[in-house]
Amino acid sequence: MKTNIWPGLLVMAATIYLVRALPLTLLKKEIKNSFIRSFLYYVPYVSLSVMTFPAILSATASFWSGLAGFTAAAVIAWVDGNLFRVSIGACMAVFLAELWL
Repeated sequence: MKTNIWPGLLVMAATIYLVRALPLTLLKKEIKNSFIRSFLYYVPYVSLSVMTFPAILSATASFWSGLAGFTAAAVIAWVDGNLFRVSIGACMAVFLAELWL
């Protein structure tokens, strides 16, 4: 059975366009409220985190190894901040947790 994907694509395109175009057309002046400016500044980071975090926990064979990898990545990023070391440390933590569990 072949399904038509065009209606879904059109709805998604219209939704994305409205979310991006409406603020540009409705707000003519610069936003001066510091709370709203800081809220809008952090929206991309929060949405990326909300989409990524569940995938981190479910990408491994068990929840606990995913949590170990996330914890290791967070600690190494806090201490060092080097992306290569963070990824290697998270992979090693997941590997060791999978061996142990």
